Amino acid sequence: MNKKDLKDFLDAKVYLYNKPDFIDSDPIQIPHLFSKKEDIEIAGFLSATIAWGNRKSINNNAHKMMQLLDQAPYDFVVNHKDSDLEKLESFVHRTFNGTDFITFIKGLQHIYLNHDGLESVFKKHAQKASLQKAIHNFKHTFFEIQHLPRTQKHISDPLKNSAAKRINMFLRWMVRPNNTNVDLGIWTSLSPAQLSCPLDVHSGNVARKLGLLHRKQNDGKALADLDASLRLLDPNDPVKYDFALFGLGVFEKF
Repeated sequence: MNKKDLKDFLDAKVYLYNKPDFIDSDPIQIPHLFSKKEDIEIAGFLSATIAWGNRKSINNNAHKMMQLLDQAPYDFVVNHKDSDLEKLESFVHRTFNGTDFITFIKGLQHIYLNHDGLESVFKKHAQKASLQKAIHNFKHTFFEIQHLPRTQKHISDPLKNSAAKRINMFLRWMVRPNNTNVDLGIWTSLSPAQLSCPLDVHSGNVARKLGLLHRKQNDGKALADLDASLRLLDPNDPVKYDFALFGLGVFEKF
């Protein structure tokens, strides 16, 4: 398949999957429950953090997170007392447990009270065509609070050769415009051109079959390889092809 045919094929798949129906089975449904900017981004960040494993389980546990935060995540994050955190101790999603959840609430409080919020932290270290360094610096800022070393594993670091799938997915949700009522597009200080594809087993396998990715591992080097290929197809919005790659892999078993 030549470049034009490949672009036409993938553009058609983007059109097919980048629609509200996509939300029904995806954790992006969680931030869509809210209308306030801070609620949306906190709900999105927490939902993306646990977005590995069975999709039904992810969605169920992300809803449970919001219930534990009284369906008001920003108010809970900023105004909670230590006694309010006790009910979070029982939460578990795979290796993300109650201790991790409590640490994340404290980390988010630190971000909002001392660093002007999530968008501000990512914007501070954003590069013209990449947010991978910004993710690295965000992780450092997030864990300025007291924490157990085990909790750090729940935020990946691209500068340590991680593909950082979940946090790249979160950034897609926040930055890509809400033109089709799927992504939320509430962070206008960043551009879709800076985004990277949330690389996972599905998108990686499809990308390899289409010749967009050649590295066998789904790591940071593979993400850079895939980024370069997708930017050739659309330098202004390369991560839109996440819908095509993921849809082909999950829904069409391509």
